[in-house]
Formats: sequence, structure tokens, C-alpha cells
Amino acid sequence: MNRPQRSQVMLHRANYRQRRLRDAAKLLPALGVLLWAIPLTWPAASQDAQGGIGSAGLLYVFGVWVLLIVLGAALASMMRPIIDTPEVEGSEEE
Repeated sequence: MNRPQRSQVMLHRANYRQRRLRDAAKLLPALGVLLWAIPLTWPAASQDAQGGIGSAGLLYVFGVWVLLIVLGAALASMMRPIIDTPEVEGSEEE
């Protein structure tokens, strides 16, 4: 019993890479929210503190902010406009 061969749709390497870069750019805000939530779990430095995160927390928040800007700029510089290239199909032997 022969199974009918399925044709596999393969993307060009450049298109595949561009799609993964776009996926990474879409996940960047979620990464930022997770990283910004970390100082909320830090215990207060002293009993006199009124629930603030302190100077270390502020430095962390702004450091994450700068990191997100740099990552966003790097991802944006690597992305190109989508060019519709024909998809290469796998072996179509009959």
C-alpha cells in the first residue's frame, strides 16, 4: 500500500528568518512587562520604608527600559519589508 506523497511547503531561509524576527518583536512587550514586574516582588529595604522599591529598583526599571529600546531598535534594523517570493515546494514526484 502506497501512501500518496504529501508535498511539503518550504519557505526561503530569508522569509523564515524575517518571520521569526517579527515574532520576537511581538514578544518584546511581554518580556518588558515580566521584567518590570520583578521589582514588585522585592521586599522593602527597611521597616520604615513605605512600600517603595528604592533607588536600586528605579535603576533596574530604567535599565530594563533602555534594554527594551536597544532590543527593539536591533530587531527593527534587522527586519526588511515583506517581499512575496514564491514558495518552494518539496519534491513533487508522481
